[in-house]
Amino acid sequence: MNLPIEIVEMLGQTMAKVVPVTLALALVFSVLAHFWACNPGEPWWRKRELVTDLCYWFLVPLFARVFRIGLLVLGAGLLFGIRDADDLIAFYDNGHGPLSTLPLWQQAILFLVAADFMMYWLHRMFHGGGFWRYHAIHHSSEDVDWISAARFHPVNLLLGTIGVDVVLLLAGISPGVMLWLGPFNIFHSAFVHANLNWTLGPFRYVVATPVFHRWHHTGREEGGDTNFAGTFPLWDILFGTFRMPKGRLPDHYGIDDQASFPGEIIGQLAYPFRKMSPDPESLRVAGK
Repeated sequence: MNLPIEIVEMLGQTMAKVVPVTLALALVFSVLAHFWACNPGEPWWRKRELVTDLCYWFLVPLFARVFRIGLLVLGAGLLFGIRDADDLIAFYDNGHGPLSTLPLWQQAILFLVAADFMMYWLHRMFHGGGFWRYHAIHHSSEDVDWISAARFHPVNLLLGTIGVDVVLLLAGISPGVMLWLGPFNIFHSAFVHANLNWTLGPFRYVVATPVFHRWHHTGREEGGDTNFAGTFPLWDILFGTFRMPKGRLPDHYGIDDQASFPGEIIGQLAYPFRKMSPDPESLRVAGK
């Protein structure tokens, strides 16, 4: 196996999927925001730090794919002693154990619910202590829109989405389920970050909406420490972190030290490793 060639091929395969998806999402949310914008103003293609968000948008899928496969192979070897190439391929293609024998639609429901529950608590963890410095990158966008959805530090991804995916796959969920859910997860992640004033009426308690998640991107006092669920607001309702004020829409986003926060991707990736502020609260989410 020629590793550099394999990586280049993986990059090409990933880009071949990401580019058409990006164009489709850009078209859909451009049209929707024209009629139902939550915060009227400049369109997403004129937003500040657009280049930064585009870099994340195209690099994160490649990073996630490489590390998801790598961690799954490592876990299969450490937990189940699977090291033979053919056995690893079979493990990756079919899953293992009782869960992998369930119909794919049942596995998909189980995966969605379990992953969202785990991510709810991990998300709350990232809003506290030293973890916040990694998650602050995601909250640093002052022009939250669908293209902001992928703005995540690699450490945030590893301990969050990628880690949860690998844990559930090692638990027995078939990898095919992720292929099933992939289009929904991509669309819904972009949807909740989109500049839309949609609350979906009574369904606001069933599925996360743009207004629900935009409150999460506001200042701490406004709602930055609420609405942690990615898909199902039920977790926020159950654990007292749900916030959807009637008759109000969020309008200010970003973090407290926005003026000194780097706008380019290299500076943002290095940001968590800079010398800690003497006042940890100064790094909390803050509205303006």
